[in-house]
Amino acid sequence: MRELQALGLLRGGPGDELRAVAPEAAVASVVGPLDRDIRTRRALAEQARASIMGFLPVFQSSRSSRERESEFEVLEEPTQVRAVVADLAARSRTEILTAQPGGGRAEGSLKEAAPRDRDALGRGIRLRVLCQHTARFSPGTSSYIDHMTELGAQVRTLDDHFSRLLVFDAETAIISLPANPLGAVVVREPHVVAFIVETYERLWLTADPCAVAPGARAEVAGDVRQAIVRLLVEGLTDASIATRLGMSVRTCRRHIADMMEELGAQSRFQAGYLLASPAQRDRRFARVGASACLRERPGRTG
Repeated sequence: MRELQALGLLRGGPGDELRAVAPEAAVASVVGPLDRDIRTRRALAEQARASIMGFLPVFQSSRSSRERESEFEVLEEPTQVRAVVADLAARSRTEILTAQPGGGRAEGSLKEAAPRDRDALGRGIRLRVLCQHTARFSPGTSSYIDHMTELGAQVRTLDDHFSRLLVFDAETAIISLPANPLGAVVVREPHVVAFIVETYERLWLTADPCAVAPGARAEVAGDVRQAIVRLLVEGLTDASIATRLGMSVRTCRRHIADMMEELGAQSRFQAGYLLASPAQRDRRFARVGASACLRERPGRTG
């Protein structure tokens, strides 16, 4: 009886006779208020949803900014770059890739890099270093290469220029800023880092290992000389050639003067013409390179 009263199917006060109520009437009296309450709450829910979702564009914009900042971070100051490099090197787990163009490195840079690289090698980190051929003829850089090679690092050199970069564990890359050589960009976006690693691997495959075998120095000197020949034929200036190959303009001009003498040319124009002649080019390239190997002596390439 109590349950029927609760459903509105029986009606009557205390002491009164209970009477039956039609189910449709009971629905109107019992369910009607519940429906009105549900509609009111649904309207309040929709208002709350609209109010909250109104902040979605602001949140998405903020999140995109945070993601961009975390994936690409521009460092303008050398102190910032050094701090980030030191932190990433200390936290590296598997491999560090380094590309250092420009020939011989500054003494201060080598002093800063040596303990960091020794620590990484001591922790079993694989270290690969890519330099230009001319780095082999810099006493300080050559000493650094020999020392790191003894500790287990792999070092290779290329004749032509490439971009300065570091990659840590194939996860984070640091590349130099074109407009600010002392600054850098920290890249954490996986697809971009993968592209940088692939580019590095291609350079690595074409580079020459830093061997200490007899004649290796003269062979590299010949590669440098042939690179000068190639760039000279392309019409580059002395300064441009020197920058591309990581040597001083004075050293570059000395090489060019030697080649002009070997070719019997009276001017750069004539030397370029002789070297670019299709019928003579291969023979002259070989002759100039061989001559460099035969005449190479320490300190000559610069």
